[in-house]
Amino acid sequence: MHTREEKLEAFGRLLDVLDQLREKCPWDKKQTNESLRPNTIEETFELCDALMKNDVKEICKELGDVLMHVMFYARIGSETDDFDMADVCNRQADKLIFRHPHIYDPSQVGQKEPLPLDDPRFQAKVERPDVKTAEQVLQNWEQIKLKEKDGNKSVLSGVPDALPSLIKAYRIQDKARNVGFDWEDRRDVWKKVHEELNELEEELNREDRDRSTAELGDFLFSVINAARLYKLNPDNALERTNQKFIRRFNYVEEHSIKSGKPLTEMTLEEMDKLWEEAKRSLTP
Repeated sequence: MHTREEKLEAFGRLLDVLDQLREKCPWDKKQTNESLRPNTIEETFELCDALMKNDVKEICKELGDVLMHVMFYARIGSETDDFDMADVCNRQADKLIFRHPHIYDPSQVGQKEPLPLDDPRFQAKVERPDVKTAEQVLQNWEQIKLKEKDGNKSVLSGVPDALPSLIKAYRIQDKARNVGFDWEDRRDVWKKVHEELNELEEELNREDRDRSTAELGDFLFSVINAARLYKLNPDNALERTNQKFIRRFNYVEEHSIKSGKPLTEMTLEEMDKLWEEAKRSLTP
């Protein structure tokens, strides 16, 4: 792996390339925050796809694309004298130091070289919170954010409006948990899941579209809640099922073509037979 000096040199090289492109490339010169935003979303999803597939080469490549976008926005900010890449890095470092009082003393916010509290050069006498587990860190993190001058004004205000609904539901529930609003016994959640499913079935039987939609949302929210309580990521789980369905359906389609009978001419029974073959032949 590379040394710290090599990493800093590489980061500086990318900064130089970006500066030259911004000044000389017609496409890069015309970009704005608004024009870059759709590309940023696409690059982020491409990174998520590589992470889901655990494709190390693609992860490295897509991380570069996302990093380039972060640096590009910082470059645009510097052109209006609002902020630059150093401000982005320093604000993030300061935030991390302030939110980890079990590691750093908050007085070290703003210092160029923050020292861990166990460093012999750091002599300050401070009372550190007793934080030993990852869950305690998260709970402490949420409490600190509410106290920050420019932090979240409420527990749920930190959940971005633009998050996909499934991920947003998980984050809402997780943030509520960090302030103690959660099931005492995770097994109790199943009563709620069954209750929501029954209410959904009742509205579907009444054929009330609006109320059925509302109850479907409640049911999905309860299932996501159950997944969270059992430490399962529902977004990852659903994507695994998506990929599994794609593999199996592609198998059905490919074998229908080989048989000379397209899917549109097959009966459901014939397709089901190929589907069962796919389940036996392909990895889960």
